[in-house]
Amino acid sequence: MQEEGRQPEHRRIPELERLLVELNAIVEAGVLARTDAWNLRPRRPTLLVVGCARSGTTLLMQWLAASGRFAYPTNLASRLYASPLVGALLHRILVEFDTREEILPAASRRVDFSSALGKTRGASQPHEYWYWWRRFFTFGETQQITESALESVDVPRLLHELAQIEQTFDRPVALKAMILNWNLPFLFRVLPRPLFVNVRRDPAANAASLLSARRNFYGSTSTWYSFKPPEYRVLLDAGPEVQVAGQVLATQRAVQAGLADVPAVNRLDVEYERFCGAPRATWDALSERLAALGEPALGPYAGPPSFDAPRQAADPDWSHALAHAARLLG
Repeated sequence: MQEEGRQPEHRRIPELERLLVELNAIVEAGVLARTDAWNLRPRRPTLLVVGCARSGTTLLMQWLAASGRFAYPTNLASRLYASPLVGALLHRILVEFDTREEILPAASRRVDFSSALGKTRGASQPHEYWYWWRRFFTFGETQQITESALESVDVPRLLHELAQIEQTFDRPVALKAMILNWNLPFLFRVLPRPLFVNVRRDPAANAASLLSARRNFYGSTSTWYSFKPPEYRVLLDAGPEVQVAGQVLATQRAVQAGLADVPAVNRLDVEYERFCGAPRATWDALSERLAALGEPALGPYAGPPSFDAPRQAADPDWSHALAHAARLLG
């Protein structure tokens, strides 16, 4: 997302960005000096959370993280995006084993269910990890990558780094992959045992949330928020409501198409509203999928009985915006 126009609380801190680049360059140089080959591969299923922005993917990731059954990129570990192994080790040392609170308060080890536009607070909270994905995938104006460009992706290193996270925590890795919503068949081809968790939200509520996110992030509804589908240009001349409606429809279509040829055992569709009302059902379905992929059953559900799903105003105009967007998308 563009930097210009962001509200003050959402702006990047230039000095922090510079320090992160410097730190990751130093760490990566050390890792490269010690690595002869990228020969590790994940041995357990890899959960890839996909779906439209503002569809509930952050809550789902927090839910997975709070269960204690999955490894995932934490806010602390994400600072070392050029070396997931070092990030994972630091998290275990500075957070997991800091039982005397010599470094961080005990709250840093907890995962709650609050967030702001996908951003969470706390060392153990899940991070979106977009910087890590962008090390392997180069995006243009939109998030769709051509097949020829995908041929240059360093797949051995990508798998090696995922395997390092998996081994460090000795759990299946779960992470957001919405940045690749338009290239899911590629991920299915290269990952040994992927499990795509597709989060879908009611289109009107999803569009309303995206419009609200624009206002929150930029102070205006006129600037595009989050990932751009290939149909982005078709929607630009429409009003903000039609744009976000088209963003939801185009994204949902792309994910559905990308998963069309993926075997049922490698995908799990999660309806956001149903998940909030009865997360235990999603837990049971997830456990079944993982068992079919060779992972031991998750065990009894011990999470919250339900979540309060945010209610976006069901303005009748959304039906018109969705219909207009559908016509533009064809």
